[in-house]
Amino acid sequence: MESIKIKTISCLAAVCVSCLCMASQTYASEPPERYETYQGLVMAGYQGWFNTPKDGANLGWRHYGGKTGFCPGSCTVDMWPETSEYPVLYSTEFRHENGDVAKTFSSHDPSTVDTHFRWMEEYGIDGVFMQRFICDMKRKNIRAHFDHVLDCAMTSADKHHRAIAIMYDLSGMRSEDVDFLLEDIDGIDKKHNLHNRDKNNSYLYHNGKPLVAVWGVGFNDGRAYGLPDAAKIIKGLKNKGFSIMLGVPTYWRELREDTENDSKVHDLILQCDIVMPWFVGRYNESGFKDFSRNITQDLDWCNRNRVDYAPLCFPGFSWANMKGEGSFYIPRNHGSFFKAQLDNALECGAKMIYIAMFDEIDEGTAIFKCASKVPKAGKGTTFEPIDEDSETDLYLRLAGDASKKLKILQLNK
Repeated sequence: MESIKIKTISCLAAVCVSCLCMASQTYASEPPERYETYQGLVMAGYQGWFNTPKDGANLGWRHYGGKTGFCPGSCTVDMWPETSEYPVLYSTEFRHENGDVAKTFSSHDPSTVDTHFRWMEEYGIDGVFMQRFICDMKRKNIRAHFDHVLDCAMTSADKHHRAIAIMYDLSGMRSEDVDFLLEDIDGIDKKHNLHNRDKNNSYLYHNGKPLVAVWGVGFNDGRAYGLPDAAKIIKGLKNKGFSIMLGVPTYWRELREDTENDSKVHDLILQCDIVMPWFVGRYNESGFKDFSRNITQDLDWCNRNRVDYAPLCFPGFSWANMKGEGSFYIPRNHGSFFKAQLDNALECGAKMIYIAMFDEIDEGTAIFKCASKVPKAGKGTTFEPIDEDSETDLYLRLAGDASKKLKILQLNK
């Protein structure tokens, strides 16, 4: 049995290598006119929540600054972006080793969003889920920022032929916020014509309907909302004509560890179109081989129950500047950790992949271009450079390669 498995994987690799150049050329030049299914796509989460004092959002150094602002010794980001390709940059109080002022981007700037979507196009990453945190959406100034970023993203998705979808993160939500979420998607639907293919080609559909992701269902960490609230959200979205991807805890299938021990979790999953478990922080490279059995068993469960499955892959993890020195850390290992997860997803037969995240430098999971030479951070803080012997675009290339291979596999089925 083992020899058969090895031969199968070897054949798969040979097919992918022989077709890779052709796939790269044809897909980059001829993306689909409309994204009618998540199958065959590699999508990433997109935070879009980094602000600077002069970007026009009036939110200061949001998601950059620490207790005393964004300055040496006070910050929340662990990685520094590679800034050479951004048309607009914002000066900080940090300095490089040579004394030059360190600059960074703002997610509020349309040119930032367009640069990110251009990278997606150049590297073959199919698109992103735009994050909307319910607790943030209830603050008018923050909601205005996210609405603006979404406007920019819709424009850039169309320009660069990328898929785009909405993801609601329920973290911080309360039971009384269910109607707020449903009203929010109504506003987005009306403004961006999510149900009108003649006016919005870029929005991601699945099973014949525009796809909305709802993340944070079934966790047992004492949230201020519960499964009945999730049920109302799911029912409300289905009544409005959406397909649904449900973001659930790692051990959703067995209802253990991070998951509520309640069969209603499965009932809710069966009402949705796709399930996406949250794996960030659950393993490092040395532990992934053992963990990967969960992914195979998840896929089996989903195939039996006719629910699509999107395994999550992430490049590493670091949040020392947010949580303090000695906090939880998962090394990237020059890309081998990320590649192992992507390869495993393909070998297991996954039809779609979710990457956490495109631009998350708070928790060190960003796959976009990050700097190998970082500014001086100051006492009590440190910046995690991209591996010194790695190119700044390594993780974009790995994600893009996985997307090409996934398309080849889908064509050969």
